[in-house]
Amino acid sequence: MPTFCRHNRLVQNCPICSKEQDVEMRPVVSPAGQGARAPRPVGSSGAGTSSRRGARSGSGRTSGGLTVRRLSRSAEDGFRSALVPGLRSGDDAQRLAEELAFAATRLLVLQSDPPGLYAEVGDPSGPIEERTWLAFLIAYVGPVDGADPFAAIAQARTPWSGGEAPHLDDVAMGPRTAHEPERGQRTIDAYRAWAQRAGSQEAAFSGDAAWTPDRRFARVFERLALPGLHRGARFDLLVTLGHLGVYDLTAGVLGFGGNDPVTLAAKRVLGIGDTLLLERRAAELAAACELPLAALDLGLFNWERGSRTGMGINPESEPDPELLRGALAALGL
Repeated sequence: MPTFCRHNRLVQNCPICSKEQDVEMRPVVSPAGQGARAPRPVGSSGAGTSSRRGARSGSGRTSGGLTVRRLSRSAEDGFRSALVPGLRSGDDAQRLAEELAFAATRLLVLQSDPPGLYAEVGDPSGPIEERTWLAFLIAYVGPVDGADPFAAIAQARTPWSGGEAPHLDDVAMGPRTAHEPERGQRTIDAYRAWAQRAGSQEAAFSGDAAWTPDRRFARVFERLALPGLHRGARFDLLVTLGHLGVYDLTAGVLGFGGNDPVTLAAKRVLGIGDTLLLERRAAELAAACELPLAALDLGLFNWERGSRTGMGINPESEPDPELLRGALAALGL
């Protein structure tokens, strides 16, 4: 029976796993009846080459518009874990555990003592349409890291009932903002139209009363795929509304896809590109670390970014010791 490795290749075809398992690699053969194509000498040119590839600049961007991302990794030191097969460095694994624990700590803070504008979103005495709209603005603009993470959002906000777009000119955007100045208010308009089609924001986020919390999360996450509202903003919006008790929402999937930083980080950490397998491995990692699945979103984002954003809480605050111990133990650190 053929054996496939963690990179979704036959073991004998994988240059990494064949070496680890001491399996002789299969020689590369050309299709029957064709000679092997000789490699093109460096510097040679061919018809159509310039139209397919742009010359690479020093910044890593080609003239054809392709952005080349250079990923930094710590040196391999023999670290191995079945939970994170993409990692080969204990330093990378240590940093991942810390970021996951920090993200889980933030979720606890949202539930027990929400800071700043989050407290207003979670206040059940306020009108639910205004609270929902404020949660959207927080996710869309994004808290900054500083003494007052919500100052720019408070400055930009407008009431939902008035129908006026928020004032986003010269407003400081957070690290996870979805706002693109060139789009203007088109994403805001799309969100309002989405809510109006359902009758209200409350109806749009509540969905079918028979849905389970994780089913509701998945369905609304899918329906919120509006122009300009990227995966991270949608996910954080639903996590915020769920943890602040506005709607009955629980993340049962991470919604991986595209070039989202969390998706790219998951592929690096979990060692596979297939989104279904990514979801499965992410759930296994969260369960082993005894952390909520939603914590992987901010945790992977900060790990991929290489620096921490607090998303409303102090990024320099220490993660809960118990949560950190659980994550470290799960990774064998």
